[in-house]
Amino acid sequence: MTELRRCGWAGSDPRMMAYHDEEWGVPVHDERLLFEFLILEGAQAGLSWQTILNKRDAYREAFAGFDPTRVARFDARRIERLLANPGIVRNRLKIEAAVGNARATLALQREAGGLDRFVWSFVGGEPRVNRWRSLASVPTRTRESDALSAALKRRGFRFVGSTICYAFMQATGLVNDHLVTCPKYPARVA
Repeated sequence: MTELRRCGWAGSDPRMMAYHDEEWGVPVHDERLLFEFLILEGAQAGLSWQTILNKRDAYREAFAGFDPTRVARFDARRIERLLANPGIVRNRLKIEAAVGNARATLALQREAGGLDRFVWSFVGGEPRVNRWRSLASVPTRTRESDALSAALKRRGFRFVGSTICYAFMQATGLVNDHLVTCPKYPARVA
């Protein structure tokens, strides 16, 4: 019998462990929260998730609670203020992408019935539950993340490469990549 243990990436940091236990892999259908994860995953590019998780509260404040309607109205002056905010990743391309992605999200809501309907269509509306035995087995991208990335890019989204999209899919429960030895593996949670 295999000993159950949390996925190794969570480490021993209390915030990372809580994120692993309470959020990661849990299906998300809330438009605002999906937008939040899309922006945070893009902000993570080249950085660790722990860095972004530690800045998450500052991001929520700086990006108007991740309300895409409000973020879409950010102008050049607001972007300059964000670039001076030490609580977030101060990368002009990532900040401008977040504002552009808010605008693209609003267009997607009008044209395709919402971010929720759109992203979940890439997994047939149901979470994909994988059966990984080690972290080394977990892919960084899949056919589905490639397709989601391409579709988002066609709609004007930025910082949505396939690896970022796969991390987004994991975070929002479109795919569940808890290891089979993890207490949060779906077969154990049910």
